[in-house]
Amino acid sequence: MAQRVATEYVNASLSLTEAEMPRLISLCEIQQLRLQVFILDNGNQEVVLEDDAGGESIRLTFERTNGEYRCVLSCRVVQPKLTNTLRKLVASYKGDAVVNRIYPSYTMVYHYIRGAVVRIVESKGTLLRTVFEQRDTVGRLESQFHLCSVEEEINRLRGSVNELLDIRNQTKEPEMIVEIDQRLKYHSRLLFALEA
Repeated sequence: MAQRVATEYVNASLSLTEAEMPRLISLCEIQQLRLQVFILDNGNQEVVLEDDAGGESIRLTFERTNGEYRCVLSCRVVQPKLTNTLRKLVASYKGDAVVNRIYPSYTMVYHYIRGAVVRIVESKGTLLRTVFEQRDTVGRLESQFHLCSVEEEINRLRGSVNELLDIRNQTKEPEMIVEIDQRLKYHSRLLFALEA
């Protein structure tokens, strides 16, 4: 298996509540990294993660607005502990990111949305090959269900129209015929909209 050269985080973003910040710091401590937390005057927080082995460090700046902390990050990481920590942060706090995992002869590009990998692309020079792409199976099933419910509504309306036509053909009262005609007009508009 090829040895990874580096990992690039391109415009990674995390959003946390105030209650989640201590958990983020605990998660970083568990990874056995040197950790420094700075609380700035305006309520923002800076978390500096440093790897013991290579002296590499990452600075995460969390801007505080309306009780939430938001961090936008672009960086290149070589040390495995830092790489794994960033991956866990993106996954745990449902972050969005484009992550380039760089190998000697190719790059694997991971697209994260809300902490989940939704697409992986292999890049070799100018050649791109999609390795994985998440399918929205639930969304597709929901849309098919809604299509079925529209069909059921159309069938129900057609049944109502047939009943109204039967009643109209049997009645002799002019007021009743006018009322039925109004209801038929309303149903035909609904049918036209649903069938479109």
